[in-house]
Amino acid sequence: MKDSEVISTLNDLIETCKDGEKGFKTCAEDIADNQYRQPFLTLATSCSAAAQELTGLVVARGGDPETRSSLSGTLHRRWVDIKSAIMGKDDEAILNECERGEDVAKKSYANALEKDLPVDVRAVVERQYQGVLKNHDIVKTMRDRARVAAM
Repeated sequence: MKDSEVISTLNDLIETCKDGEKGFKTCAEDIADNQYRQPFLTLATSCSAAAQELTGLVVARGGDPETRSSLSGTLHRRWVDIKSAIMGKDDEAILNECERGEDVAKKSYANALEKDLPVDVRAVVERQYQGVLKNHDIVKTMRDRARVAAM
């Protein structure tokens, strides 16, 4: 795989991480139940750290790292804000949208892992993918708790 293709793949993942960071921060701001606020902020921090690690790999290969989140991530956050306003910031709805965002992250990482990445890059991407799966499970557990509490 050419360095330019590796850089492009890494930059796509950087966008995904930045989307996750901003998405988790948005959910932390919108969620009514305070018990979920800190976990969202912790997840946002882990996304930021993942983006920084990927940025280092891009720079090491002579590339320019992505500095912004994606348009689709921005649109998703706006949709969460609008839905929250309409639904009265329903925690379950916010958690559902957060889980949907993590589904997108899972797909982005799975797509990257289908490529013929250099060994050092693959190791980082695989490790971060495990983190994405963990984040998804954390959000799903919070969503399930909110659903039970709402009954």
